[in-house]
Amino acid sequence: MNGVNDIRDGKAVIGIEFGSTRIKAVLVGSDNAPLASGVFDWQNELADGVWTYSLDKVKEGLRTCFADLMNNVEKQYGVKLTTAAGFGISAMMHGYLAFDRDGELLVPFRTWRNTMTEEAADKLTDAFGFNIPQRWSIAHLYQAILNNEPHIGSIAFFTTLAGYVHWLLTGEKVIGVGDASGMFPIDPAAKGYDAQMMKRFGELTEGTAFTAKLADILPAIVPVGECAGKLTAEGAKLLDPTGVFGAGVPFCPPEGDAQTGMAATNSIAPKTGNVSAGTSIFAMIVLEKNLASVHREIDVVTTPDGAPVAMVHCNSCTTDLDAWVNMFGGLLTAAGSGLPKGKQYDLLYSLAANGDPDCGGVIAYNYYAGEPVTGTQSGKPLVFRSPDSRFSIENLMRSLVYSTVATLKIGMDILTDEEKIALERIYAHGGLFKTPVPSQNVLAAALGADITLMKSAGEGGAWGIALLASYMARTDRAETLAAFLNDKVFAGMQGSTVSPAQSDIDGIRAYMTLYRAGLAAEKAAAAV
Repeated sequence: MNGVNDIRDGKAVIGIEFGSTRIKAVLVGSDNAPLASGVFDWQNELADGVWTYSLDKVKEGLRTCFADLMNNVEKQYGVKLTTAAGFGISAMMHGYLAFDRDGELLVPFRTWRNTMTEEAADKLTDAFGFNIPQRWSIAHLYQAILNNEPHIGSIAFFTTLAGYVHWLLTGEKVIGVGDASGMFPIDPAAKGYDAQMMKRFGELTEGTAFTAKLADILPAIVPVGECAGKLTAEGAKLLDPTGVFGAGVPFCPPEGDAQTGMAATNSIAPKTGNVSAGTSIFAMIVLEKNLASVHREIDVVTTPDGAPVAMVHCNSCTTDLDAWVNMFGGLLTAAGSGLPKGKQYDLLYSLAANGDPDCGGVIAYNYYAGEPVTGTQSGKPLVFRSPDSRFSIENLMRSLVYSTVATLKIGMDILTDEEKIALERIYAHGGLFKTPVPSQNVLAAALGADITLMKSAGEGGAWGIALLASYMARTDRAETLAAFLNDKVFAGMQGSTVSPAQSDIDGIRAYMTLYRAGLAAEKAAAAV
């Protein structure tokens, strides 16, 4: 009954996250528990060598996902969703969306998945003394300047996907500090764009066709917990063409999927962290102090409230594993023993759990795109083994599961071995863990740390951004985000924790020795 009252009285909040394969909307009640959801499945496309999503598809996905949420609310509760106490938009971080003064897109959206900015990333890293990965928005902008692309003189605004959708709905060109930290480095003291690095960028671009000031074209940063605009009449019509859902709903700052993952797992305190594993995989470790060295494999971004975070990001995670499951599913169907998709995963994961700890010498690379962590410019999925390897379905499946975390482990080893970062509490969430055995056990062995799956983690980033919207709508304005999450959201919430088994630690260590040695073969294959 509380859910009905929250919906009818406008006390619920809404979060929508644009993931790489699914757009999800979640309605959350005044107790911060999910009430209903809506989804829209989509995929990026490779167009003229660029991984992209069309803006028409962005709008279609927004409308369809929200319509699904509204329909499910009415079916489940018998009331219409007409308003909310707060709203939030989240999306995949990084990438490049550049617009002219009329709001027209200048070049197709370049997503995080592209590895076309190596020259710019290298030069900016050297100039800033701060790691700038290829997928960061500023790397895309500077590469376009280095390439002297025709559009660079017309740029009036550039932003992320979350910033773009927020702009569509509210008319505000703003962003949260966490998503902003994937566009341009943040000064942790000021919790704003680093002024010295912005000045250095201006020096680097003097004499080019890019004449705008960087400060004028970046989205403004709105602190967590503050209102970042309200749903306009035009935005409401885009969101719900039927006119049932009205304008005026306040929005929290738009955030990146990394930050909503932190909110959804209550991992914003130092020495805590989370791993998000879906189409891509990334780990976020909240730092007590700055890193001692610049590492090209490690991003430094921020929590939703601006604290520094070490981020290891890998472009490929479950896509190749899913392809193998689909292939084996086709075999089962051809044999007259077809299983529902969920049962296929359960079966194949159970086989993986029974594989040898070192996968019997069967090594898999899941690279659908380039991986900066290992210095590969493009991807090509690959399986290799020696003639005396123990090649079985169990070892193949275990190797495919290992491959989802192998590149992440290479980056994380830098944090733990070289930077001596302690890992105390790691939460995991994402599609990889829908069947937790053996994926949760494998991740624990790879990181050498306890891994916890919260019961709420399945709601993912859409729930995370809804929590940030709920925090914005709080009555106690002095309450910190950490206190809100600890006391109002996660108090008493249970999860399942797995500790690393020594046999798995030894097994993945042996696997990684062969994995590292075989990277030359992966690079050669990708170059063909």
